Amino acid sequence: MEVFRPYGCDKGLFFTTLLLITLGLVMVFSASGVAATEKFHQPFYYLLHQLIGAAAGMGLIVVLLSMRKPVYQQSGFVFGLLTLSAGLLLLCFLMPTVANTNRWVVLSGFRFQPSELAKISLVLFLAWYIDRRKERIQEWSSLLIPLGIILFFVLLILKEPDFGTALLIFAVCAVLLFLGGVRPKYFAYLGLASVPFFAYFVFASPYRLERLLGFLSPGKNLHSINFQVLQSKLALGAGGLLGVSLGEGTQKMFFLPCPHTDFIFAVIGEELGLLGTVATVLLFALFVWRGIVIAMKAPNHFSQLAAAGLTILIAAQALLNITVVLGLGPAKGVPLPLLSFGRSSLMTTLFAVGILLHISQRKEINRGNA
Repeated sequence: MEVFRPYGCDKGLFFTTLLLITLGLVMVFSASGVAATEKFHQPFYYLLHQLIGAAAGMGLIVVLLSMRKPVYQQSGFVFGLLTLSAGLLLLCFLMPTVANTNRWVVLSGFRFQPSELAKISLVLFLAWYIDRRKERIQEWSSLLIPLGIILFFVLLILKEPDFGTALLIFAVCAVLLFLGGVRPKYFAYLGLASVPFFAYFVFASPYRLERLLGFLSPGKNLHSINFQVLQSKLALGAGGLLGVSLGEGTQKMFFLPCPHTDFIFAVIGEELGLLGTVATVLLFALFVWRGIVIAMKAPNHFSQLAAAGLTILIAAQALLNITVVLGLGPAKGVPLPLLSFGRSSLMTTLFAVGILLHISQRKEINRGNA
């Protein structure tokens, strides 16, 4: 049995999310003001679009928190969301290419990236599937359906192409299967099969191979493949302990590529210094801690897996982005959750936060104490 506490959600996670969103809005404006003026003659262009995404995402959270029943746990919702994500991913290939990619669906001027929704869909599906097969999840036959669906989504995203997101989804799904009770020996088989699979897509695309080689030789090709990471390190180094002051950074002045999206953490480092970057990492650490607490206290197996999966997803994406900015990994084009510009990423991340907060409102009670 469960007790539902309306709006009695985890306050730590809620306020941490608000702080990250606020920091993101401030830094998106600081990082994009000059570029927006140059491109759109409107310095608030990116900020206004980010505000729209934040408002829509917060609206989703309010709606979720007001619902007594966990609709995200119902079969119809899980498979509806999964089907919608797959359909939108397929629709991407009918859309005009953007920068030689098919990552977006554009309708009536609104642009949405379905791979962001696919992350949430797969986490909810795996939580639903493992919950219903928990007695047989250690059997190899029980893995065929989830592995087939994961492979389908990964292939679609690889064909967009978006290698970083595909790899992230694959890794998070593998962790969730492990938490669900899949035998460790199966992951050895999965690992042996996945290495040549992803290696093929690395070597099949020259630019991916160049990024990998550039990461392995950071002192070379500083004006080409390693240019982004070089400018990122310069921004972080220029910030020192306290930063050069908010809005006063120079690397965003057409030196650092993608300063308001993939490399916004570098702008934080330059303008807010080491203290700003440490504070950002601590906020993410607090977010992860509250997510783990919610997962541990969740009232049922599905909620435990869903909360753990969503927390791991956001944490892994943040870690992946920060390692790229610091030059600790090859560039992948993965945004920093809640901070980087991007309505699709912000809205879907807030959707995930809404599910976490809704789970935190539900508490299991013993029948004898009811």
